[in-house]
Amino acid sequence: MGDWIYILDPNKDTVDGEPSGKETIHRLAQEEPELDLWLSRRNRMSPGDRLWFFFSRPESAVAAVAEVDAEPYEDPADPEFPYRVEATLLPEATDALYGSPVGREELGLGQVRSVQKVKPEALSVLLARAGL
Repeated sequence: MGDWIYILDPNKDTVDGEPSGKETIHRLAQEEPELDLWLSRRNRMSPGDRLWFFFSRPESAVAAVAEVDAEPYEDPADPEFPYRVEATLLPEATDALYGSPVGREELGLGQVRSVQKVKPEALSVLLARAGL
């Protein structure tokens, strides 16, 4: 199983046509947890991997988590983000993270990219805070 940080900037990224803030993702975890997300490159994700949603604004923190449903696939119709991945938000874990987000310092994040592997030292913090 792999763990990935998935970066969202509510000022630039949208989910279901709404700004991708932690409030939107928290609501979707309860109402419509299935997501179809974009990727700028094909990551080596596998079903069962976790996506930890890092919100860059207003505070830089992980406040939601999803499980990858299928391997990423190519979307030739979108040249800016040519790959997609289907994932399902985990409602209880997302509730826990929403109430107690994991900040950038706790994650040891330096340069932020759209998707990156979770550092081993940060995984235990994420799992504990999410109740997993």
